[in-house]
Amino acid sequence: MRLAAVLLLLAWSANGEVVCALGQGASSYKPASDQRPSSDALQLAGRVNAALKSICGNQCPTMALFRNATAPNLMLVNNAGQAKLVYSPQFFQSAYSSFGDEGIVALIAHELGHALDSTMGAKFIKESWPPELRADAWAGCVLAKLDSSSQGLGAALAALAKYSSPAHPVWSQRLPPLRAGFTACGGEATRFDNRK
Repeated sequence: MRLAAVLLLLAWSANGEVVCALGQGASSYKPASDQRPSSDALQLAGRVNAALKSICGNQCPTMALFRNATAPNLMLVNNAGQAKLVYSPQFFQSAYSSFGDEGIVALIAHELGHALDSTMGAKFIKESWPPELRADAWAGCVLAKLDSSSQGLGAALAALAKYSSPAHPVWSQRLPPLRAGFTACGGEATRFDNRK
């Protein structure tokens, strides 16, 4: 299985390491409450997966997707080299209400950016960037590959700005890596700079 292409329920016996959790409250997460993702979440993860396949091909990391009401929002958990994305259904509903599909896709892309960062390199990623900025650069690359409208790009970036964790740098520091990933993967700089 590659990223979100074929999502299976995997046996997770321990909490694992939370690599990134949007929002606060990762300590409330209970892995035993993981459930199959909704069909809507699978569809959006599939869009991200399709974009990633054009970036990393068969080198994409293996990933599973779960919904869990105890998740803080959306988080990436690594357990013995296997990664999973876990989302709160309430969080996805709220993000969708504010930013639509593009917002959720951007948030998924950021979390998957952490997995890509730990398994692949890219010329547009500066080694001096902390992990959150490197994940943002990967998210920018995914957004370019998805080729969203300017309005969709604006919604995607607004979701990333709104839903950050205490570990994320301020938004003004996040924009240059997002732009670097976006332009390195075929997105037009003027479209990024003029998003509405």
